[in-house]
Amino acid sequence: MPEKKPACSECSSKSTLHTIQDSPESTMERQNKVIASTLSKIKYKLFVMSGKGGVGKSSISTNLATALSLKGYRVGLLDVDIHGPSVPHLLGLTGLLEVDQAKGIQPKRYSETLSVVSMESLLKDPDQAVLWKGPMKTSAIRQFVSDVDWGELDFLVIDSPPGTGDESMAILKTVPDALSIVITTPQEISLADVRKSINFLQYVKANILGVVENMSGLICPHCAQEIDLFKKGGGQELAQKYGLEFLGAIPLDPATVVAGDLGKPVVLLDMDCPAKRALLDLAERVIEVTENSLEVLSSSHI
Repeated sequence: MPEKKPACSECSSKSTLHTIQDSPESTMERQNKVIASTLSKIKYKLFVMSGKGGVGKSSISTNLATALSLKGYRVGLLDVDIHGPSVPHLLGLTGLLEVDQAKGIQPKRYSETLSVVSMESLLKDPDQAVLWKGPMKTSAIRQFVSDVDWGELDFLVIDSPPGTGDESMAILKTVPDALSIVITTPQEISLADVRKSINFLQYVKANILGVVENMSGLICPHCAQEIDLFKKGGGQELAQKYGLEFLGAIPLDPATVVAGDLGKPVVLLDMDCPAKRALLDLAERVIEVTENSLEVLSSSHI
């Protein structure tokens, strides 16, 4: 029997090179299948975004997710603001995420019906700066979907960083049937950026659920009367101009500061206040519009 000759160095290098080239593609394909499987168990995905920072987007996301969970829905809250995550502070959550070898990353349980994942919960030092560029942020966002054991959910609320950068593109590409909720404040400087956000969403053919006007009037801490500090109605006019749903107006309320200091969503405060009522009404409106959305009916998996 002829002796088997060892492979030449050229053949070995070709074989190794072939494996290296094929590996990234096969890994991406496997992750795509996992992402598709994960998303198939989530009925509605809500992508909360804004054209600029400082409009209360994370506060809206957190209170919306909490209000939906109070109504008995199974809710996941995903904070993909990689450089400035604030959801854990708004919910009073601390500590790192746990990993189950069989099921993957376990979300933080805020309640029986609300699970939370944030970039901050992956950092040993919450004050550590995350110095990542586009590809790393995109990879992290995909892992937030593929590697997290979300289970079956009625709603996944995704809180994004402001603007139309890498994170927004990655979310809409990873979760193509997401319904976008655009947050603005009434003044023109915010509305100008929101118009760019709407243009961006239209360009990438994303589904837009509607517009929310935050900081819509100030509730006086002394007499409880409303003051048009930043004027009112700009968000509603914008929604009408673009033919979008206006989902609600949330006033500036001192109770919001109290809730933030307590690490407790406004909708869970024992006291009644205008912001709490407005946020609960927002959740009702989101449920109504989502369930009646033709885009959702055509793309819903369950």
